[in-house]
Amino acid sequence: MPSALPNAIAELSSLEASVRERAAAEIYQAGRSRAERAIAAWWSDEELSRLLLAQKRELTVGLAVLRETFAKIRTANGVPRLAEVPSDQDAEEFELHFSSGVSLDILTSRAPGGDGAIARYLEKFGEGVQQVEFRTLDVEKSTQILKEKFKISAIHSEARAGADGTKVNFFLIPVPDAGKVLIELYQSSGKTEKG
Repeated sequence: MPSALPNAIAELSSLEASVRERAAAEIYQAGRSRAERAIAAWWSDEELSRLLLAQKRELTVGLAVLRETFAKIRTANGVPRLAEVPSDQDAEEFELHFSSGVSLDILTSRAPGGDGAIARYLEKFGEGVQQVEFRTLDVEKSTQILKEKFKISAIHSEARAGADGTKVNFFLIPVPDAGKVLIELYQSSGKTEKG
């Protein structure tokens, strides 16, 4: 994680809205640029591009933080609603949306130090961009295209329940010269928008 991101994460709990907005934009740009580099080839497939709303992409950067940081950010941003996360998943989360079109999903572990995905991420990397989320019109079809045309396997063999009734699957994608990025594809339930 670039050294400027810890400061941006801390600034998400500033009392000044302009500071929070600037910090959110910095975090969003860092996550988005890595993800866009990793999945650039996906847009060449017409069907996948359509499913991922290429012309009007809905992209959210998932930021994993410690429980104390989570509480501070939530309080500073008006105590946004917690997402309804399936009980078998190690996450608490809420979203932040800014006037600049920036969307962040703030995530923390329900069981710090445990073996859940967020806890493992925080243990290994500390606070930072844990995932980048793209909305899809059909998570199963998108997964099938990625497997068949791009030879990319999903982390889960089938889509699973996500926050707020979404269906999700995850893909660990190499970023040219920069490690890997976790991409979440999510499909809205239609009744509650995730991101």
